[in-house]
Amino acid sequence: MERTGRGAPPGSRGRTTVADGVVAKIAGMAARDVAGIHALGGGLTRTVGAVRDRVPGGRASVTRGVKVEVGERQSAIDLEVVVEYGIAISDVAGDVRENVIEAVERMTGLEVVEVNISVNDLHLPDEEDEETPDTRLQ
Repeated sequence: MERTGRGAPPGSRGRTTVADGVVAKIAGMAARDVAGIHALGGGLTRTVGAVRDRVPGGRASVTRGVKVEVGERQSAIDLEVVVEYGIAISDVAGDVRENVIEAVERMTGLEVVEVNISVNDLHLPDEEDEETPDTRLQ
């Protein structure tokens, strides 16, 4: 006989749902923490985001370049990344995948069934960073 209500373990008294945006934020933060990742998002997404970040009151979005699908018990994550030049892309992708899966599963309890990574650009050492505000404009 299954106990529900009084006397049942607290973990079985109710339901917890995790919104897509929560999983996207966790995944975005975990991906950015990996050495060799310069930025998340495709070229146009980063450009529009950089402009939005400069607007008074605007903030950098941790979900830029992150798409998620969340079910009752599982999630799937798609990431668009820019990798630093000189770093082995396969190594960075593996580290990102591992870090994202660990963070999402630990924080949400959801099983991550896949983390798809799309490397959209390579950041060269002498390239100006479009996400850094232009210091000439005040």
